Amino acid sequence: MECVDSVAADLRAVRTALRARDLTLAGHGQDPWQPPRRFLHEPRYDAMEAHFDRTGPAGRAMMCASASVQVCLDAGYEEPGPLGFGRRWRLAHLLGAVLVAAFANSPWREGERTGWRSSRQAVWADIDPVRSLAPPLDAEPRAAWAAYVLDAPVMCVRCDDGPWDAPQGLTFREWLRSGEPRPATREDLDYHLTTLFPPVRPRGHLELRMIDAQPGEDGWIVPLAVTTALFDDQEAAETAYRAVKSLAERAGSAPAPRNPLWADAARSGLADPELREAAALCFAAALEALPRLGATPEVRAAVVAFTDRHVARGLSPADIPLAPAPGKDTPS
Repeated sequence: MECVDSVAADLRAVRTALRARDLTLAGHGQDPWQPPRRFLHEPRYDAMEAHFDRTGPAGRAMMCASASVQVCLDAGYEEPGPLGFGRRWRLAHLLGAVLVAAFANSPWREGERTGWRSSRQAVWADIDPVRSLAPPLDAEPRAAWAAYVLDAPVMCVRCDDGPWDAPQGLTFREWLRSGEPRPATREDLDYHLTTLFPPVRPRGHLELRMIDAQPGEDGWIVPLAVTTALFDDQEAAETAYRAVKSLAERAGSAPAPRNPLWADAARSGLADPELREAAALCFAAALEALPRLGATPEVRAAVVAFTDRHVARGLSPADIPLAPAPGKDTPS
């Protein structure tokens, strides 16, 4: 509740400042109207754009036209069990697909339907051959993450003057061994970590990065409350793990988000029967857990309303018709 209250206060301040300029916030996983257009010009983003342009337009769409609710959770305890880090790591990558489906909210691009409930997730899966993928799920999490970091291509080499270019295809492991284009430092490693975008990014804690931005002024509270309950309440965590464990077979050996489970979640949302069933079990467990976690009646009511409107009916927010933007025609 401290997190909810502090973020809500920040948003009230932002909305007040925006209203004075006839602007408002809109909750979409991807801009449904405007093509990607970059306004912020800094060496990092210049290098990022150049890197992503080598593989297609998805990188620019991610940089300039996507938004998410990023939920950050404790990594978990050393010992095994529902709150152990190994279980939480696996849960994040299986439940992540359910969260993609339940909160899918980006079916439009430049006024046209894309065929995906979460076009944002489809874009993130396509930005880079390596950078957006999860490490192997069946490996020990810490060792798998370390190998992933070392073998990921370097996006940029920072310098005091000139562009932050990096040799194409240079991995951090190769940079450490070769010392070229200059010796790598611990600060370079720390910065390299900020340029990796898997759906679950460990930073001492776990960043869950797969949830589309939500409609409504308080729409972000529902994914925050549900996800926190499913990870931090022991009973709910056990229920969620049982609900999603069978999804591993459907995911197969390919890493998230480029496996059949995650692709189906992004394309079909809760229209997918198996994901709908898992979502129903998980939302019910979250609702039981929220009072134990100290959630207020208002937060619980928001989760109930979302469950009744979407999960119980097999609908994602993407299935709700998009209202025309000011000055725009009705979407096609």
